[in-house]
Amino acid sequence: MIKFEAGSYDVIVIGAGHAGVEAGLAAARMGAKTLMLTINLDMVAFMPCNPSVGGPAKGIVVREIDALGGQMGRTIDKTHIQMRMLNTGKGPAVRALRAQADKVLYQQDMKETIENEPNITLLQGMVEELIIEDGECKGVITKTGAAFRSKTTIITTGTFLRGEIIIGDLKYSSGPNNQQASIGLAEHLRKLGFDIVRFKTGTPPRVNSQTIDYTKTEIQPGDDVPHAFSYETTQYITDQLPCWLTYTNEETHTIIDENLHRSAMYSGMIKGTGPRYCPSIEDKVVRFNDKPRHQIFLEPEGRNTKEVYVQGLSTSLPEDVQQKILESIPGLEKAQMMRAGYAIEYDAIVPTQLWPTLETKKIPNLYTAGQINGTSGYEEAAGQGLMAGINAARRAFKKEEVILSRSDAYIGVLIDDLVTKGTNEPYRLLTSRAEYRLLLRHDNADLRLTDIGHNIGLIRDERHARFVKKKELIDAELKRLHAVIIKPDEKAQALLESIGSSILKDGIRGTDLLRRPEITYNHIKELAPSGLELSLDVEEQVEIHIKYEGYIEKSLQQVGKLKKMENKKIPDGIDYHAITGLASEARQKLNQVRPLSIAQASRISGVNPSDISILLVYIEQGRIAKVSGE
Repeated sequence: MIKFEAGSYDVIVIGAGHAGVEAGLAAARMGAKTLMLTINLDMVAFMPCNPSVGGPAKGIVVREIDALGGQMGRTIDKTHIQMRMLNTGKGPAVRALRAQADKVLYQQDMKETIENEPNITLLQGMVEELIIEDGECKGVITKTGAAFRSKTTIITTGTFLRGEIIIGDLKYSSGPNNQQASIGLAEHLRKLGFDIVRFKTGTPPRVNSQTIDYTKTEIQPGDDVPHAFSYETTQYITDQLPCWLTYTNEETHTIIDENLHRSAMYSGMIKGTGPRYCPSIEDKVVRFNDKPRHQIFLEPEGRNTKEVYVQGLSTSLPEDVQQKILESIPGLEKAQMMRAGYAIEYDAIVPTQLWPTLETKKIPNLYTAGQINGTSGYEEAAGQGLMAGINAARRAFKKEEVILSRSDAYIGVLIDDLVTKGTNEPYRLLTSRAEYRLLLRHDNADLRLTDIGHNIGLIRDERHARFVKKKELIDAELKRLHAVIIKPDEKAQALLESIGSSILKDGIRGTDLLRRPEITYNHIKELAPSGLELSLDVEEQVEIHIKYEGYIEKSLQQVGKLKKMENKKIPDGIDYHAITGLASEARQKLNQVRPLSIAQASRISGVNPSDISILLVYIEQGRIAKVSGE
């Protein structure tokens, strides 16, 4: 019920987790007058689960967020306690950064960034209802009866919608970390007719570092070489803190097996579907009962706290059982459990109810982003939040919205998977989900996305000018190496012999020599130095482009074919039931998803190539029937 009018905005963001902060900052930086409402101001950008950012695929998303002008990379670069490049022994398509966060500093820095953004109003308040007029979202109403009007609204409520924490046989209403759950808004969304699913995720116990015997664990230090997620970072943290590795064992597994009947997951108390790729320890022991042990990483939660996150021990077992499990693990025999692990169930909307812009199909001007869309992970949430913020601001200013394709970014893969295929469990981004992963690398996020960020107003002119200069240097060096001939002189032959490479019989182009697996750009530099001053990232781009040129070209040809299908748009308001020849499942799925292009239609589960052929014929012949009344 509206008790008073509290103000008008271009964009309202409900929630200030990892999706909410990116949405709010993006909209505000694009010039939108933005209101951010959160249940608790002390929880802005809070990390209720593991204190880390990045990892396989996820780390590339953080680079993409930064390349578009988002905030996550900049903040983690300033507040991490450790950073590592993963998969360095593999190809460039699967390399990714992972940083251990100081979760308190990360949260403080992000909140300060928001507070210093002139176009953002940050308020504590719980949204209970949306203002729906003429079928469109026109604002929100809080629990106190304050009505805030807006042109567009973004819901980024994470796991707070009807959240319930579960530990053993204990269940109570709560958001993560014992915060208030959002009940009214959850019920309101159901009343509006949204399809809702119940998902579950969880966390492990936290233990006191002073009670850990680190001599029984293996140290996991950060990299000596400085890394950064953000292309703007110039100062690096060098005093890193290590993580530690230990393992479960037969005793651990016996304790779990003997207490499975007390696990909320196996007793039937948990109804929601959990994440396949982040299972609880009891689930791992049951599903992989042939494995004698499982990895447990001990991750400090910050520089100024003794809490250590026991990664790999997510559980909903009772507190007393959790303590016994800890005591069975080497190094944790005397560990003091500071917080018990728990499972949390929450409401999420079925994401096929969204357009690729993340606007809801049911209610125009209403967007959703983050775990409410069925994803798991801070990075997936932040990527969605950024795109929702961009599109909500552009809609408010009556500008064309932005959609990233599957060949543009992992963020494009993530959103397309959600809105086209949906998800029946908390979705996690994996490199295997990206068919063009050789193009979507950690190292080239800026080359893929900086122009987009600049065009929409999130990348400053100064930064864009540096980016343009970088591209010019890459092109110049590629041309030089294609033209330069390395002669079979004494220096060249000695170098090649020293690294076990075949000596030269004749002169060879620099590009051809660099294609040899054992040859690096540094070897080429030694034999044919460039007159240009090239940064390490320029040199990296040159080497990757030359070594993988054939594979990259093949991927680009596939992208070209995809774009032809993406350009075959499907007219609005089609009545798929009126198209003869379509399979009944295809009709149902096409009507549900309402794809924008033939390419998107082809990715819908249950729509077969024969259905696509029929649809193409109808479109090309102009025989498409419209839904009655349109």
